[in-house]
Amino acid sequence: MRNYWYMKSEPYVYHWDDLVKDGSTFWDGVRNYQARNNMKNMKTGDIILYYHSNKGVEFVGIAEVIKEAYQDPTTEDDRWVAVDIKPLIPLENPVSLKEIKNHAALQDMDLVKQSRLSVGSVKKKEFDYILSLAGMKSKDFHEKF
Repeated sequence: MRNYWYMKSEPYVYHWDDLVKDGSTFWDGVRNYQARNNMKNMKTGDIILYYHSNKGVEFVGIAEVIKEAYQDPTTEDDRWVAVDIKPLIPLENPVSLKEIKNHAALQDMDLVKQSRLSVGSVKKKEFDYILSLAGMKSKDFHEKF
């Protein structure tokens, strides 16, 4: 059984299009213990909702974990980890934070309750709901990926 997560990136730092162009990347630089613990819990094949923070403030794509947690290469401090991800598909229609906050079914998301958390968990039912808001069928996604 796979898990679902979100990862935030400022689009001027690392845009969804950069991930698509690069084909994969390592997610580094996380210096929050809860976000780090979430990354440590990620398994190969887990699904990531890719979120543009600060500018855009919306989910824009879906990625997949391709390498589990390892020492963050940007620091020698062994408390911090990185994971590798690859893009799967863009969301047909990005889903904004404002829209998420307008849906009762999404009020318990880490994204809503802990807005400063850069890497958080997503329940499968929340993931499927966001897909529907993006104009996508969760059944089609789960059959394809």
